[in-house]
Amino acid sequence: MQNLSTIRSSSPAIAATPLDPQTDSSLALALSAIQAADDRKGSDIVLLHVTEVSLLADYFVLVTGYSKVQVRAIANAVADRTQEEVLRAPLHTEGMADSTWVLQDYGDVIVHIMMPQEREFYNLEAFWGHGERVDYQALLQAAQPA
Repeated sequence: MQNLSTIRSSSPAIAATPLDPQTDSSLALALSAIQAADDRKGSDIVLLHVTEVSLLADYFVLVTGYSKVQVRAIANAVADRTQEEVLRAPLHTEGMADSTWVLQDYGDVIVHIMMPQEREFYNLEAFWGHGERVDYQALLQAAQPA
């Protein structure tokens, strides 16, 4: 009888599918949100691929804004750009009134725009740390025309 470690080590490894915004509409939406946040000077942008660890969404986008006005501006820019580029509007938006943490739920992508204090306190990167951190900059560069 084989023990579990023997079974695991003898099982073939499953190759990870490379992320491609041309074939993954959720990724295309997340990248559009990231570009909008970056245009509005959002910082510490993180893209987490959480498909394998969450039923909530496929991707989380985390962004820091340094004032309530900036957080609102980033949220508005994200909503406008995703509507223009991928024809998607948030299904639900929370936090615009207070603007210390705005959450935009697109179903398959959840965008979190936070002030530094909220981002540090809730530490979503650690909470969802078992999700894959995506190098979105490489994906955006690869999408640029040569």
